[in-house]
Amino acid sequence: MNAPIISFFNNKGGVGKTSLVYHLAWMYVDLGLNVLAADLDPQANLTAAFLEEDRLEELWPDGLHDKTVYGSIEPLLRGIGDILDEPHTEEIEERLHLLVGDLDLSRFEDELSVQWPLCLDGKERAFRVISAFWRILVRSGEKIGADVILVDLGPNLGSINRSALVATDYLVVPLAPDLFSLQGLKNLGPTILRWRKEWKDRLDRNPVKDLNLPEGRIEPIGYVVMQHAVRFNRPVRAYQRWMARIPRVYAEEVLGQKTTEIGFDKVDSNRLGLVKHYQSMMPMAQEAHKPMFHLLPADGAIGSHRKAVSEAKENFKQLAYEIAKRCHIAIR
Repeated sequence: MNAPIISFFNNKGGVGKTSLVYHLAWMYVDLGLNVLAADLDPQANLTAAFLEEDRLEELWPDGLHDKTVYGSIEPLLRGIGDILDEPHTEEIEERLHLLVGDLDLSRFEDELSVQWPLCLDGKERAFRVISAFWRILVRSGEKIGADVILVDLGPNLGSINRSALVATDYLVVPLAPDLFSLQGLKNLGPTILRWRKEWKDRLDRNPVKDLNLPEGRIEPIGYVVMQHAVRFNRPVRAYQRWMARIPRVYAEEVLGQKTTEIGFDKVDSNRLGLVKHYQSMMPMAQEAHKPMFHLLPADGAIGSHRKAVSEAKENFKQLAYEIAKRCHIAIR
């Protein structure tokens, strides 16, 4: 059985999505799982979060991509073969591996766009191209014995994200409590529903019976409110009105359900959790190349920061457990 593939996606950028994936990957490792973090965003921010610049220079030499996600699909893109049998995964530590991002992944966008309609004509190459991400994720997960695969995606509704989401079992939507995130939901929801239907229409046209393909499940399991400002343990007034609108917009646009307005203080079953801003903790964690809840006094986590480290650990632990429960992942 393949490890569940969980994608984190919002077509509105700047909501803290990459930071969320990064911290959840480390938290699941702390909870005893084998984790594959996959960077399918051509901006490669997740890769930069995990790796020092010296290692990035080694992985991104001029003209060579053999150790990146782009390198894994390059033979297929050039028409000289299929994806690599054993895609490279970078070992961050014993139970945490990274499918390395690549700025050149954007070159795959046009090919994915061309091949999508050709699936309707039953073209073998079209199915190999569209399923490339899924097959890379599955092979990489099998190689490292992953219990869960976390995928970071860029903030757009292009062909790369369509192919990546077709490969997805479960979808988490990170949100900021603002107008732009709500507008983004109104675009994201109908698009996800359309892509799921369009892939179902294509699946039966696969001409190669031994070519395994993703189901195109793309099951939304909820949203996470990111970087909300807090004062006296309550969201500040400027954000409250937006946070109060999120439940209805998410339910209607992403799930296709009619509902009444739900206030922020009410329980919303679609809300996976809230992640605080943590202010100066994030730059400190980025400098140390570790999650906020791993910061030590030697990293600068002294005084009030020590309490914030504990709070961050509990915050992400609760979120990790909630996501695992909804994805039917057993935590040891």
